[in-house]
Amino acid sequence: MDEPTDDLAQLLSRIALRDRAAFARLYRLTSAHLLGVAWRITLRREQAEEVLQEAFVSVWQHAGGYQRAIASPMTWLINIVRNRAIDGLRAHREEMARTHALDDDTMDLPADPAAEPPQLLAASIAKLGLDRCMASLSAPQRQAVALAYYRGLAHGEIAETLAAPLGTVKAWVRRGLDKLKACLGDDTAAEGAR
Repeated sequence: MDEPTDDLAQLLSRIALRDRAAFARLYRLTSAHLLGVAWRITLRREQAEEVLQEAFVSVWQHAGGYQRAIASPMTWLINIVRNRAIDGLRAHREEMARTHALDDDTMDLPADPAAEPPQLLAASIAKLGLDRCMASLSAPQRQAVALAYYRGLAHGEIAETLAAPLGTVKAWVRRGLDKLKACLGDDTAAEGAR
């Protein structure tokens, strides 16, 4: 990042006036360095890229708030990225804290001693498809569906277990099942095409 501070400050003042060319130039000049800052905090490329995107949206919206007397342009940009990354980590930790662990035993298919190898293979493929589709759900949806179908809990019991409103739990289950149906339907269509 060799760009002089004056040039970055000038770009920020032009961005405050909604100059898209200045915004594109600021992005080109700073994004690699800022992505590195985000990555060092999040330790995940995908999450760092999301942080960078959110940070640049914030820059576009709040460039008029930049005050040269308080911080250099790069310091201001790094603080935006750093704050977004920390907020993302906090949100992830909170989501993980609200996620209840499911016993691995509850998701295993019972073994059928009478099953032939083709049936065992089909059951294994179906379980892999279900696992993949379950992974595509949001954490709350996945938990609600798993508690309903693997543990046999009613909506009210799920709401109590997850400390969530009953209507929200019902929506999680309904939307989760809709997504599973679509995902598993895609798998079935792909199997039929083979």
